[in-house]
Amino acid sequence: MLAGVRDADPAEDHRAALRTVVLSARFSRELAEVRRKALIEATLASLADRGLGAVSVRDVAKRAGVSPGLVRHHFGGFGQLLVEAYRHVVARVDVHIDAAIAAAGPAPQARLDAFLTASFSPAIVDRDLLSAWLGFWGLVRSDPGAAAVHAETFAAYRRRIEGLLAGLGVAQPGPAALGLSALLDGLWLELCLDPQTFTAEEAVRLARQWVRCYTSV
Repeated sequence: MLAGVRDADPAEDHRAALRTVVLSARFSRELAEVRRKALIEATLASLADRGLGAVSVRDVAKRAGVSPGLVRHHFGGFGQLLVEAYRHVVARVDVHIDAAIAAAGPAPQARLDAFLTASFSPAIVDRDLLSAWLGFWGLVRSDPGAAAVHAETFAAYRRRIEGLLAGLGVAQPGPAALGLSALLDGLWLELCLDPQTFTAEEAVRLARQWVRCYTSV
């Protein structure tokens, strides 16, 4: 064998080939995730601009910069993409509210106040979010998958409120959580539709007054 030259190592060749396969697979997964997120964000933008009745696969794909066929490839169909967009919005809202509650510390009243304040923060009282949510509510009536996600996420939302109210000593937090969630939904909806009616601060005060009245009964 010539000096400085050695035979190829089959084991090293195998490891190199394996690394190539692994890196290629990871790149494919990352690219797929990027495309999924782009399609979800494009769906939300389309819902905000056009409403559920006018949203189309072609419009969403164009906004995402991909071909319409990728909707079926990544989600199985347009209906499932809408459902995943619904789940994505709920998760985004949950992260925002959970972070506010966690930052408030362990005191029950502070945690409830943080929840109420976050519920009417600019990130939540947003007309684009309202447009998307109205589209999803319409979808819930006709799509079993959307209905299932709504039932799951609304139950989790009520449980969060139940926990906050139980921390204040509310004896029956279940019915109280149902009432408070209805109040918050109504105030949020009206504030998004017409911010001249009342302010976010007034909405928080109304919610606090409701809690005080309920806990004093």
